Amino acid sequence: MEVHLAPELQAQIKKLVSETGCPIEKLVEYALAGYVPELARTREMLDSRYDGLKSGKVKAMDGETFFENLRQQEAEILKKE
Repeated sequence: MEVHLAPELQAQIKKLVSETGCPIEKLVEYALAGYVPELARTREMLDSRYDGLKSGKVKAMDGETFFENLRQQEAEILKKE
């Protein structure tokens, strides 16, 4: 498999290889081994949320309402302190 990376990322990887002595192939493999399962879990969660919206089990909330609710929750927490 061949992967093309941005020059900045390539430089960071080369620096890590130099600092750790870990071969570049293993370093990239370790990084992806941690990232891919998390990406799969995120994908499953998003699919589930989408299915909930599509079926009507979950009701969508506009951004302003969400942030207003968040501000209210924050105010309530701060009152308790």
